Amino acid sequence: MFRNSRKTATIAATALALVLSLGQPLTAQESFTDEHIAAARDAVSSANAIRAFDNVLPLMADRTRTLFIQNNPANTAMIDEVVNETALGLAERRPELNRVVYEVWARRFTVEELKELAAFYKTPLGQKYSKVEPELRALSIGAAKQWGDVISTEMVTLVREELTKRLAAQESQATPEAPAQ
Repeated sequence: MFRNSRKTATIAATALALVLSLGQPLTAQESFTDEHIAAARDAVSSANAIRAFDNVLPLMADRTRTLFIQNNPANTAMIDEVVNETALGLAERRPELNRVVYEVWARRFTVEELKELAAFYKTPLGQKYSKVEPELRALSIGAAKQWGDVISTEMVTLVREELTKRLAAQESQATPEAPAQ
C-alpha cells in the first residue's frame, strides 16, 4: 500500500525539506489575511505545486515499517498493520502541511501576484508547464551536474599543466648553471 520507488521518495523528501527550510517555524508564523491564503491556495493548486508532497506520508510509513521490521522481523505482519493504521490516522493532518506551503507562497508573493500566477497556471501553457516542470528541473539539474563534471576535469587538467610549468621554471632558476669548460 505504501511502497514507492526510491526516486519518488527522494523527490518527496527533498521537496518537503525545501518547503520546511523555506518556511518559518510553525510556532513563529506570520499572520496572513484570509484573502492572501486563499490566493496562495489557488496559485499552489493551479500550479500543482503541492503534488510533490503526496508521497511524504507513505515515505515516512515505509521508513517506519523498515525500522521496526529490522528490529523485529518476526512481527512483520503486525508491524505492517500498525504502520498502515497509524499512517491512515495521520493522513488527516495533511492540511497542516498544505497550510505551511500556502504560507511559503504568501510570504513571497502579494495577493495580486498570486492571482496572476493562478491565472497563468490555468492557461493551457501554464497547465503544460506545471506538468513538465519536475522533469525540466530534474533534467536541468542533470545537465548542470554533467557540465560541472566536464568543467571540473578541464580545470584540474589546466591547473596541473600550469603548475607543472611553473614548478619546472622555479627548478630551472634554482639550479645553478654548470660553468663552461
